Amino acid sequence: MIPAWLTDTVTPNLDRALHYTHLWGLEGIELRTLGGPSDRVPYVNEGKLKRRLAEHDVPVVAVVPGMFEGDAAARTAWLNEVVAFGETLAFCRRIGCRLVVVSAFSRADDPAPAVDALRRAGTAAARQGCTVAVLNEAGGAFPTGTALAGLLAAVDHPNVRAAWSPAEALQAGEAPEEGLQALAGRVALVRCRDGQPGRSGWTPLPFGEGAVGWERQLRLLHRQGFQGPLSLELDVEPRPRQGLRAATRLIEMMRTLRRNAS
Repeated sequence: MIPAWLTDTVTPNLDRALHYTHLWGLEGIELRTLGGPSDRVPYVNEGKLKRRLAEHDVPVVAVVPGMFEGDAAARTAWLNEVVAFGETLAFCRRIGCRLVVVSAFSRADDPAPAVDALRRAGTAAARQGCTVAVLNEAGGAFPTGTALAGLLAAVDHPNVRAAWSPAEALQAGEAPEEGLQALAGRVALVRCRDGQPGRSGWTPLPFGEGAVGWERQLRLLHRQGFQGPLSLELDVEPRPRQGLRAATRLIEMMRTLRRNAS
């Protein structure tokens, strides 16, 4: 497993993000925006990015270009995204990244268009040696692990896998263990954040202090043979300080897991 983080949840500044990566003891970064709010991958300063990655010896474990965030029934919109996906894949090839995180649509009354879109994206990714990781989101069309597993089974493409967020599943009312069991063998990346559902809605909490049950998640991931990125998504203030705490806690959990497995 690779401890990493989604950088723009703390800063869109590349140099600051790389500094935090080393300071917190993490081994990779997941990129979504760099620079301003509209500077989303792959449309970023690639020359500077490649130089800084080489200087700091930090790999990009995944990119998040903002695909498939709309209604699956809007066929023209997602077809255009599939056509433009080639630019993201070329960008990934140039920076040495093999994983692209996409959404699972905000709405899909009929799952067939979502299946078609993801299968097309998977075929394009396969030609470049990349994998598409589909994220479950609490407000999306496939918010739980069980729902996402059903979608991936229908897509049935080796280059289309899951970006699993147990916190999003918990927000959607699913026990995280059940969601991960449903996704067994399909997970390519795990988003790591924590919180507590309640009568007034979802309350974000520091990593490891909420209701997700991260020790159990990591044990189950280990048993499933997962070796991919564990990407921290920081949403508790003050974020730089919480980032250090979250990274330290994640690394401690990983070390404990390795000790107990040896």
